[in-house]
Amino acid sequence: MSADLRAQMEVERRQLHRLLETHGGLLSRCRTGEPTVDELAALAAILHAFYNGVENIFKRVAVTLNGGPPTGPFSHANLIQAMSEAKANRPALLSETLSETLEEYLDFRHVFRRAYSFELRWEKMKHLVLGLHEVLRRLEDEMDVFLADLNNKA
Repeated sequence: MSADLRAQMEVERRQLHRLLETHGGLLSRCRTGEPTVDELAALAAILHAFYNGVENIFKRVAVTLNGGPPTGPFSHANLIQAMSEAKANRPALLSETLSETLEEYLDFRHVFRRAYSFELRWEKMKHLVLGLHEVLRRLEDEMDVFLADLNNKA
């Protein structure tokens, strides 16, 4: 396995942690109360950045091991799907359950890019915001297994 891929994935992992640490105060406040309109906009931006970071990991894997990420109108969804399937030269990166969870973050990314911030609703975002730390933990666990399996194939 490419040491470059491992290093690139580690950079993204650190960036995701930094994102959640940087906004830890806001994320904590949301556990006990409903955010203001301004906080909702900030939380939406955090969700968007989080998913982009996750997708950066997938793109790095796709470029290194699959000749590039999918293209076309459903490329983002197809990238998640590709990461949940084993290929001849690599194991699956994502379990089916984590893949389904990440599809929810991708769906929100589409909302964020098309909606006005005043249209955001906490009840639709709450489970995503409150789940950020757990989703990152699960992703890291699955990345560790993926990288170990790649090392074993080399």
